[in-house]
Amino acid sequence: MKIIIPMAGEGSRLRPHTLITPKPLIQILGKPILKRLLESLFQSIEILSIKEIVFIIGKVEKKIEKQLIKISNDIGFQKIVIYYQEKPLGTADALIKAKNSLIGPIIIAFSDTLFYNDDFKIIKNTKIENIIWTKKVKNPNLFGIVESDPSGLITRFIEKPKNNVSNLAIIGLYYFKNSYLLKKELQYILDHNIKNEQEYQLTSALENMRKKGIRFTSKQVQVWMDFGNKKRTISSNSKILSIESKKSELIHEKTIIKNSFIIRPCFIGENTMIENSVIGPYVSIGKFTKIKNSNIKKSLIQDYTIIKNVNIYNSIIGSYTSYIEMPKKVNLGDHSILNF
Repeated sequence: MKIIIPMAGEGSRLRPHTLITPKPLIQILGKPILKRLLESLFQSIEILSIKEIVFIIGKVEKKIEKQLIKISNDIGFQKIVIYYQEKPLGTADALIKAKNSLIGPIIIAFSDTLFYNDDFKIIKNTKIENIIWTKKVKNPNLFGIVESDPSGLITRFIEKPKNNVSNLAIIGLYYFKNSYLLKKELQYILDHNIKNEQEYQLTSALENMRKKGIRFTSKQVQVWMDFGNKKRTISSNSKILSIESKKSELIHEKTIIKNSFIIRPCFIGENTMIENSVIGPYVSIGKFTKIKNSNIKKSLIQDYTIIKNVNIYNSIIGSYTSYIEMPKKVNLGDHSILNF
């Protein structure tokens, strides 16, 4: 058994935050998304004796590869295999790059998804051959979705449907007992140039497999966090804050807070200084950051950043960034309206 993590996408919907840092390495509450994903999969590592992790990456610097290996080693993976997708031609194209690893049972986990789930025992304890993890969503037209019968047997796969035929979104987590069958269908998709929105999609391969009699079962996760774009990243950051604030203290003991008010839940990293500010709720701030005279809520701020005299919400600010507004002097008479 092995875990395959495709992460060759350009992260275009999350730019400019992904121009230098690949999306899976963006930090959420002080940890890269990728590390959180591997921690979520840790139970499967123990239950299924998974020894190997496979990454499918795009054009990245060698230091990024070293980060992937270090994160994997820290979680407990010793064998790491890396494949390359030089052009982002879709999920099916990415997976076929790893065809030499598509042997036997596999778990596929896309790197822009996180979940809270404790049901990996189902892989070992049942005769289900293929599992697609899902979650009900309000906007199914943004996702690959499934239709299923009352028992959970999937009756159709659809990529970004125009009509709301189902609200069960595929969260980017899959189990295949025999990955050779998947490899065969992925190759068929590419050989016959079967595209959806100009890309080769895994959903197309799964629907073809289903039509040929291969059975898939839908299993819903308890909580799903998606990082596909800025809005969903901020929303997912808030979800994680709500969950993890109930388990542990999220403000580092070396944080310096002067004349400020913290509205929880918030994460504040090591050696960060907050002065004359109101922070929260739902704010994550990385390490060695300085914030002064500011009001920040529902936002994500990375490491080594300076923020002064700002009022922001629903925002993402990267590492090694300075955002400084000039203080304003304002005189308004009666019945005035001032909009910026």
